[in-house]
Amino acid sequence: MELFVARLFDGLSNGSTYALIALALVMIYKATTLINFAQGEMAMFGAFIVLVLATEQGIPMWIAVVLGMIITAAIGAGIERTLIRPFDPSDHLPLVIITLGLFLVFGSLAGIIWRFDPRQFPQLFPSGNALSFGVATLTWYTVCVVLTVLVVAGLLTLLLNTTKIGLAFRAVSSNLESSELSGIRVGPTLQFGWALAAAVGTLGASIYVADPIRQLEPSVMLRVLIFSASAAALGGLDSLWGAIVGGIAIGMVQSIVVQYVPFIPNELSLATAVLVLVGVLVFKPSGLFGTPAVERV
Repeated sequence: MELFVARLFDGLSNGSTYALIALALVMIYKATTLINFAQGEMAMFGAFIVLVLATEQGIPMWIAVVLGMIITAAIGAGIERTLIRPFDPSDHLPLVIITLGLFLVFGSLAGIIWRFDPRQFPQLFPSGNALSFGVATLTWYTVCVVLTVLVVAGLLTLLLNTTKIGLAFRAVSSNLESSELSGIRVGPTLQFGWALAAAVGTLGASIYVADPIRQLEPSVMLRVLIFSASAAALGGLDSLWGAIVGGIAIGMVQSIVVQYVPFIPNELSLATAVLVLVGVLVFKPSGLFGTPAVERV
């Protein structure tokens, strides 16, 4: 029982960090109805910016995180304006190719600038255990990550439901053509979505590598992107709260199901997440909480 509880805590911690990146993926999907394959690398790049601000410039850690989010939001807005907006949003192939290219660009830039040696990331949350159950310990890191995910999802929901730019973003994500006819400036609205997703991704990557058992290096977000994409698809690619449920579920699959099913080795935890993703796409493409596609016939 103690070992099961320990794995439950691990799944909660991992799932919460997957949920943060999944929230960024959902924001991009709402804006463009496609998955941004460069989201993980953009988040990693933002985490390196935070590390530089904190360790080389001496800026307090949380202020460095906020500044990093602002910088990456500007980068995300610039990407939308220069690389995404010139293309027809209904033609997904060029946009997918662009995001794959950005995936390679950000990974290479990080390697050129900061090299490939792992670096220890400063802690964002208090160290120590909040709760102990035999060998199972619930750390303050896990508690703070869960609270952060809930706060971020709540703020995003409030932003999208109560502000003018948020309502415009919801309108554009629902029907781009009708939004244009209604006088909504579609370009700047989608740019806002890219900027917001980049900022949330930087926060997620910073929290992920702030765990003492992890280190920051250019490839750190490769696996996380797969888990997060599976989480977003499971919860519903257009559902913020569904991304959280999906993230927790994927974290539990990784920490519990893989450990207790004897024919699934630990090395196949990533493949298990991919199988979950394929299963969702086959049997319930809209996810658990996503909006089913409606076609006029």
